[in-house]
Amino acid sequence: MATRQKKAATDVNSDRWLLLIYKVPSDSSRARVAVWRELKRLGGFYVQQAVCVLPDREELRTGMEKVREKVTELGGSSVFLTLTDVGEDAQTQFVDGFRSQSAKEYAEIVEECDTKFVKEIEFERFRENYTFEEAEEIRQDLEKLRRWLAKVEDRDWMNAEGKELARAKVLDCERLLEEFEADVYERTEGKI
Repeated sequence: MATRQKKAATDVNSDRWLLLIYKVPSDSSRARVAVWRELKRLGGFYVQQAVCVLPDREELRTGMEKVREKVTELGGSSVFLTLTDVGEDAQTQFVDGFRSQSAKEYAEIVEECDTKFVKEIEFERFRENYTFEEAEEIRQDLEKLRRWLAKVEDRDWMNAEGKELARAKVLDCERLLEEFEADVYERTEGKI
């Protein structure tokens, strides 16, 4: 395990980290959720409550500044630091945390493909609901999956496990939809 942790710490392509420590009024869960949502959207890893870290990248730095503005608007306060000398234990915690976070997101995409998307097409085939409108609705679901995968890949700075499986599952969904659309076309072509 120690060897894997040392490897994880050295795999990082950045030795600089952005750290945000913030406090929002405790009487407003709306404020806490708003800040949490923005930091998670950036891909932030929570070291502990109200302490979030990100790799030091220009677009993330800009995003963190916007979150700080949000904290201030909500009546809170924050401290924003750039960490340049992070110990091995903290480095390992950050890298493993980011990898775990991305791996969970990839697993959710796989689950979404296997449960919702595939089952939807199976259900429409069972109902014999071969309509253009249904095919179009399912295509929108595929586009959502593609956008979600792209967002997760953009935030996967530490090369988490699960990326290739998630990509393969989204491709499987695309193939299933193309087959369904072909069936819709064949069944409706003569009725137009």
